[in-house]
Amino acid sequence: MRILHKGRQSEKSLFFKYYKWVLWFSFTLYFLTSFFITNKPLPLSKTRVSGSKSSLASRVLFESVNKTRHKSKPKNAAAFKDLKIFVYELPSEYNEDWLSNRRCSNHLFASEVAIHRALMNTYDLRTFDPYEADFFFVPVYVSCNFSTVNGFPAIGHARSLISSAIQLISSNYPFWNRTQGSDHIFVASHDYGACFHAMEDRAIDDGIPDFMKNSIILQTFGVNYKHPCQDVEHVVIPPYIPPESVRNTLEKAPLTGNRDIMVFFRGKMEVHPKNVSGKFYGKKVRTEIWRRYNGDRRFYLQRQRFAGYQSEIVRSVFCLCPLGWAPWSPRLVESVALGCVPVIIADGIQLPFPSAVKWSEISLTVAERDVGKLGRILEHVAKTNLSTIQKNLWDPAVSKALLFNDHMQEGDATWQVLESLYKKLDRSYKRSRVSSQ
Repeated sequence: MRILHKGRQSEKSLFFKYYKWVLWFSFTLYFLTSFFITNKPLPLSKTRVSGSKSSLASRVLFESVNKTRHKSKPKNAAAFKDLKIFVYELPSEYNEDWLSNRRCSNHLFASEVAIHRALMNTYDLRTFDPYEADFFFVPVYVSCNFSTVNGFPAIGHARSLISSAIQLISSNYPFWNRTQGSDHIFVASHDYGACFHAMEDRAIDDGIPDFMKNSIILQTFGVNYKHPCQDVEHVVIPPYIPPESVRNTLEKAPLTGNRDIMVFFRGKMEVHPKNVSGKFYGKKVRTEIWRRYNGDRRFYLQRQRFAGYQSEIVRSVFCLCPLGWAPWSPRLVESVALGCVPVIIADGIQLPFPSAVKWSEISLTVAERDVGKLGRILEHVAKTNLSTIQKNLWDPAVSKALLFNDHMQEGDATWQVLESLYKKLDRSYKRSRVSSQ
């Protein structure tokens, strides 16, 4: 009887052992099946163009989804709720090839590169399914064609390059044609934005290309009066200053350190016009500054280039930001980032991100006609409310709002761009379809 009882116990133990293995295998199979069902790639047929040939969009979309599936997602994009942006992956001749010149990603027009990089790295907002996108970003770099004569960006090719990109995406995707590009975004970080010319009269004559007039333009050019070069849906953005250059400067000289230069300016100051146009650079404002204040001990004015000039900005109390060919200047960003009070001399300028940067509280504005009074104006401010202006200016959130980062940070320049786009969701085809149903 005991032997029989032991045999039954052994059989019972063996049964439970196999039962547990079967149960474990069943659960494993269930979870694996669920994973592959919920994580299947987007169907290629969704982005095929009608006809027999396979779409470029299909291939790129499929590759994008699989390349980025295992990347982690930052949590800093929650403020934009369900905003989704699709970034076209264009052939490299439209963007990546230009990066062979290192200046392409570091000069004052490089926001076109910086915004593209930030969007590529912002996985919560970037979608790989164009059918769920609110906006479509077209990454074309047009400011990296540096002249062999003077080293400045030559943008004469900009119209043809962007036109070619539009032809490509409109042939391979349905999204441009359904709205005529009204939910598509371009960057035009040049003197006169999407007019693509450095000289205002030529820019006005050329105007904004017809193929871009329905789109959203992120541009450095902005004025608070009617102008043909901003006669398009646009967001005014800051010029590009490498954030690492600001960090390196502040490591050597802190923001609140000794400022032994009262008024600083380094840059082009013509005594007589030397350019092809025969016009004074900056409407003669810079020439007047040089004539009146060269030799004035309060003013530190230099006409020569100097690679380490940021070390001079961080030593200065007031930094002059006069117009060049266009009203805006990279000195606006450098001055703010390095704690020097910007003195803006550019009539009618529209400044970037006014909701994040209270310009009237951190800067001074002097009319072009009053440049001869600069000395008296700045002496008066230095004796009255300078400390209040500096306190507002040295708030870290202020400089952060004007600097682009490869990986978007809450409150930085790309963040401000997205906030501006979020207010334009009425242009989203997807949203309009939902609201009409």
